[in-house]
Amino acid sequence: MPSPVICWFRQDLRLHDNPAWSAACKTGAQVIPLYILDDKNSAQWKMGSSSRVWLHHSLEMLNKSLEGNLVMMSGDAKTILSELAEKSHSDKIFWNRCYEPWRSSRDKDIKEKLTSKNIKIDHFNGSLLWEPWEIKKQDGTPYRVFTPYFRKGCLGAPPPRPPIPCPPLPSFHRNIKSKSLDELNLLPKHPSWDIPMISYWKVGEQAAHKQLDRFLETKLDGYKEKRNYPSLDQTSKLSPHLHFGEISPHQVWHRSTEYGIKSSAGPDLDCFQSELAWREFSYSLLHYNPDLPEKPLNKKFEQFDWVAPDNETLERWQKGETGYPIVDAGMRELWATGYMHNRVRMITASFLIKDLRYHWRIGEDWFWDTLVDANLANNAASWQWVAGCGADAAPYFRIFNPTTQGEKFDPENEYINKWAPDSHKIKPLVDHKKAREKALEAFKAIK
Repeated sequence: MPSPVICWFRQDLRLHDNPAWSAACKTGAQVIPLYILDDKNSAQWKMGSSSRVWLHHSLEMLNKSLEGNLVMMSGDAKTILSELAEKSHSDKIFWNRCYEPWRSSRDKDIKEKLTSKNIKIDHFNGSLLWEPWEIKKQDGTPYRVFTPYFRKGCLGAPPPRPPIPCPPLPSFHRNIKSKSLDELNLLPKHPSWDIPMISYWKVGEQAAHKQLDRFLETKLDGYKEKRNYPSLDQTSKLSPHLHFGEISPHQVWHRSTEYGIKSSAGPDLDCFQSELAWREFSYSLLHYNPDLPEKPLNKKFEQFDWVAPDNETLERWQKGETGYPIVDAGMRELWATGYMHNRVRMITASFLIKDLRYHWRIGEDWFWDTLVDANLANNAASWQWVAGCGADAAPYFRIFNPTTQGEKFDPENEYINKWAPDSHKIKPLVDHKKAREKALEAFKAIK
């Protein structure tokens, strides 16, 4: 019998179109499917509370697909993989690449350490349509503006590969002690908010595909315009499924292409796929700017006069008690569901950054903890975009008026009445007109 092999699941909690899983199964050896909750190497980017709840349920579904054979561990992945390979006499480890700086650094160390022990490492692209280093300008530098990145870079490159079929389940190596799912301690110790929050979702690989089908059949038509209106629920809501890898971007790209051609959904399909490309663009930015989550790409913003946060004011923003209904509705939707409509994300972020003049990292941290789709690249790039200090960013002087934004994108107050029907009774935190003037003065000071 050949030595057993390890397939290390990370942000790819699925069996279909999983290059690492397919390669492990094709060896013909016994396979150890492994998940490691590594809170040590992640440091300050340890997974947020809502994401941990989603992960709990996603691992539960993956384990069912593997007929209860998923080995779950927690701790330092460097130590765990080395010890597991030695104990099981495994000579090959398969994984799909991750792109967060802390993961890339850790994975490089793991590969060097295990290769020195004659353990072969095979890694693949299972999470992105195009690798960050594949899409560059003609002069070899990375793109900093989205439209040419997508139109010239991505669409000018070889198209995304077709999805890989799911292999039959292999023979499993069963002599490894696994933690139970509950022993990973992903859920809050005193269950309260997580139960109603996760009730808004169906989690796992099968649920992800059903969500994609539902979107294509009922929401792709008119997506380009209707996606801006939160009450219409016209967005795909695939972001958490993509983040945890319950579905791959290749599956989404190819299935949406097939459906879009069949249904003549040209502009809507193009708009939807450009949203997939924004995810790719964010990963490219993070790859070439590892400090993206912490430092502004536009260095002059390092001198910006941010206001020191007042705890009571910040808490009112977090709880959705600002007195601006569209902002409050978004923040309450976030707390209740772990999700917020994209248009409203921009409005709530603009309010924190420009009406309150709080540092964008304060908002980034809150979204990191509360979003089920909290993705380091997207979260950082999007907050910097709103703040005006990122790549291809909205200029700082573009300041959303939360009142007119509500009137424009929720004209019948349907979204507001669902999530924050009492907001109009709350005294506004700030006077928007005065706050806007102060924000513009602070911006002029760094020019």
